[in-house]
Amino acid sequence: MTTTPPPDIPPNLDWIRAAPEGEEGPGPWIEIAYGHDDAVYLRETSAPENVVTTTQAKWDAFVLGVQAGEFDHFVEGVE
Repeated sequence: MTTTPPPDIPPNLDWIRAAPEGEEGPGPWIEIAYGHDDAVYLRETSAPENVVTTTQAKWDAFVLGVQAGEFDHFVEGVE
């Protein structure tokens, strides 16, 4: 299935799949692409036409928060 990104999303982004090492299946996985002017794009492989855009600074803060466990309360069974 081929999908076309929304018109405000650059068409030739290099999407990086955030899947566990060695995973080959279709996911769904999150994919990340870095664009021009500090833009970071995120999408899910099962709905690639739905793209979220943020800035590099906000993305970096989110990743650091995940690494620090700031979002663990959103996951069942994680204390």
